[in-house]
Amino acid sequence: MKLVLATHNNGKIIEMQHALANISVDLITLNDFPHIGEIPETGKTLLENAFIKAEAVYSETGIPALADDTGLEIDALNGEPGVFSARYAGESASYQENCTKVLSKLDGVRMEKRTAKFRTVIAFVGKDEKFHCEGYVNGLIVSKKTGENGFGYDPIFYYPKLKKTFAELKKDEKNSISHRGKALRNFSKILEKQRNHKNVKI
Repeated sequence: MKLVLATHNNGKIIEMQHALANISVDLITLNDFPHIGEIPETGKTLLENAFIKAEAVYSETGIPALADDTGLEIDALNGEPGVFSARYAGESASYQENCTKVLSKLDGVRMEKRTAKFRTVIAFVGKDEKFHCEGYVNGLIVSKKTGENGFGYDPIFYYPKLKKTFAELKKDEKNSISHRGKALRNFSKILEKQRNHKNVKI
């Protein structure tokens, strides 16, 4: 079975490939389809955006597609940046610019009030079949970027149980606890169950 990872984000691709390494699928990415550009995320929720991307890629390729949309939800900012996480500081904002905007808006907020949640929604679209699953992880937003690993908001997302930001974690450590890792493990279980029962045509 072939499965297209419906993203151009190399950070996501690496994490997806690592998390899905143990299931019997041939993973390909949008890098194999250069004619497919960035897919506009016009949905109002993470779920809508994930399905927009998966459905667009399946329509273009005819190959089952897996897409995710991820949001950082900060309590002190009423859930921002949420669905706008990738473009919080502007449509073409860099990871650094997005992090800087978050830190600026949280300036003066005490650590115990800087609670946040990373949430990922995974959408699968195949022949006559679609489903979704989620994963989330709770943490805190630190006052300055720490760590060199990962991508996105990882340098400012602190995981209290390990006393490290996500950017300080090794790949295996992060995947074992992260929002995306949890969502992908849920996806793997659902996919294997449906394949075993022959309820999904792929």
